[in-house]
Amino acid sequence: MLKPLDKDKWNYALAAHLLNRAGFGGSPAQIQKLADLPQESAIASLLDYENISDPTINPDWAHPNPDEVKQLRADLKAAATPEDRRKVQQAADKIRQTRFLELRGWWLQRMARGPRPLQEKMVLFWHGHFATSAEKVQSPYYMWRQNELFRRLATGNWELLLNEAGKDPAMLVWLDQAQSRKEHPNENFAREVMELFALGEGHYTEHDITEGARALTGWSLDGEEQKFVYRPRIHDDGVKTYLGRTGNLDGDDVISTIVAQPQAAKFITAKLWNYFAGSMPDEKLNNALAEVFRANGNNFKPFLRVMFRSREFNSDDIVRNQVKSPVQWLIGSVRMLECDLPPTLVSWGMIRQLGQDIFAPPNVKGWDGGVTWITTNTLLTRYNDAQSLVDGTLPDLKAGDFAKKAGGQGGQKIEKAFQRIRMGGVNVEKILTPEEREDKDAIVASLQHRLFQTVLHKDQQQTLQDFLDSKTKMSDADIAETIRLMMSTPEYQVT
Repeated sequence: MLKPLDKDKWNYALAAHLLNRAGFGGSPAQIQKLADLPQESAIASLLDYENISDPTINPDWAHPNPDEVKQLRADLKAAATPEDRRKVQQAADKIRQTRFLELRGWWLQRMARGPRPLQEKMVLFWHGHFATSAEKVQSPYYMWRQNELFRRLATGNWELLLNEAGKDPAMLVWLDQAQSRKEHPNENFAREVMELFALGEGHYTEHDITEGARALTGWSLDGEEQKFVYRPRIHDDGVKTYLGRTGNLDGDDVISTIVAQPQAAKFITAKLWNYFAGSMPDEKLNNALAEVFRANGNNFKPFLRVMFRSREFNSDDIVRNQVKSPVQWLIGSVRMLECDLPPTLVSWGMIRQLGQDIFAPPNVKGWDGGVTWITTNTLLTRYNDAQSLVDGTLPDLKAGDFAKKAGGQGGQKIEKAFQRIRMGGVNVEKILTPEEREDKDAIVASLQHRLFQTVLHKDQQQTLQDFLDSKTKMSDADIAETIRLMMSTPEYQVT
């Protein structure tokens, strides 16, 4: 299994498939650029992203700031009355709220315009896999730091990533590991690292959780310095037996023991296949995926290279058969239509209403994905959002509810912010030649090529034809409406 695709099978449609799955899609010119390369070179242009300069500037607050932490604690302690304390906390909350909004916009822009789409696609995978939420972590810096951790180790080594993710300040807060002591070991991370992160249910015992929690004591957080710290005085240095291994085990031993389990490779390769291919692999395929992963030292880059070039990944069962996540829908639309990403408040509001609030997964399991992205409500919202993107009109984002989610005290400030927002919409002159805009058939052919890399079903074709027949001559507004109609088809919701 996993033999490379025959060289003569590589074409524009499969280049689009690669860019859609290993990135967020792109314009016809970007797809054609990949199609003109041999498949191996096309994959390398996405996968070997460290060879590409990334000029993205980090938020100016994205660094440890012990002085700021100490000052807030001092100000709260010095507050003479409960009212004074409330004002100090409100000021701090306002700064936090602003930074979280900036953080979301910073990442969305990286996905939409950054030079390394596969790296950002992997960051999105790890964010959903480790599923840490700002709602509990409450620190923009910690969430940015974790996002950067996923970026730095996106296609690296499995054991290293698990180890550093466990020591990450956001994770230490999220799963309460920072509170664990030898007298009272906290079992949250000890459980989830096996159940959700690396093995899956049925591949460990309750005894393993207890012993793992003991071994992990000592992994803690220096809140003022904002970094992981190992505290030997709170570590249980007794003998433990964990997943069949006995000794005075510590947190590093827990991670290495987990990764040594054959199931650890099967678990993560199945999740990666599902993420990129759109369905869980059968047992035979998953065994083959895990074998490749193990043979390459549990490193993700060589595994992904084999997966992307395989016949299975490029089969008819996989191509254009994955429901777009809200982030994929928004970022892919912007990239395909070559338009601006809506302002952060709007972009965040869109994906949140569609069910994917980045930096705030719904629970420790993350997003279910797949067909769960589509409900009657979210499908209608996608259609309405398509019109907003194309026309440059503001969507209905329920400002009051949105303000609460953003951490505000009410809807008025958010509503005023929305009133000041201006969106650009799609420039049809940019994506269609003058000759194409004069020919109805050429308009449809060009837009299908751009949005679907294939032709629409005959029912959708007829709907378009009826609309076109009602127009004597197509204006730019009519072309924009054609784009909206295409984006409101079932075919556009998959990639």
